[in-house]
Amino acid sequence: MKSRLTIGKLAEAAGVGVETVRFYQRSGVLTEPERPASGYREYSQADVHRIRFIKRAQTLGFNLDDIAGLLKLDGPQTCSLTHDLALSKLHLVEDKIAALASIQDALKQMVRQCELKHKRGTCPIIHALIEGQVNPRLIVRKTARA
Repeated sequence: MKSRLTIGKLAEAAGVGVETVRFYQRSGVLTEPERPASGYREYSQADVHRIRFIKRAQTLGFNLDDIAGLLKLDGPQTCSLTHDLALSKLHLVEDKIAALASIQDALKQMVRQCELKHKRGTCPIIHALIEGQVNPRLIVRKTARA
């Protein structure tokens, strides 16, 4: 006999909150079972596995629309489609890392300027921001893929 779980036990077994389970149901990535005469919906271990899959996919940067698509994949083209989606996510992550590295470099430079001019007039960081010497859009745009 398969073990049946209440929503609270499902959430606990999957390592999420009850509201997360409900959110996944509203989003369409988790099916809400019919309410039996007892009044308590019952979930299975397959639902636990599905929620864990969703959480792992989110950790890798997939949004719920992507995950819904992944959950529907079946058949010989599954690996190819999943590969393409993962490759797209990889490029996004690489772009974000490059953008963050540019921001890190700009901040390091500003901190160094501040440390060198610590007691001489206005703060170089404030001055750079006021004068528009630092433009976050340019930093991100510089690193974006063509």
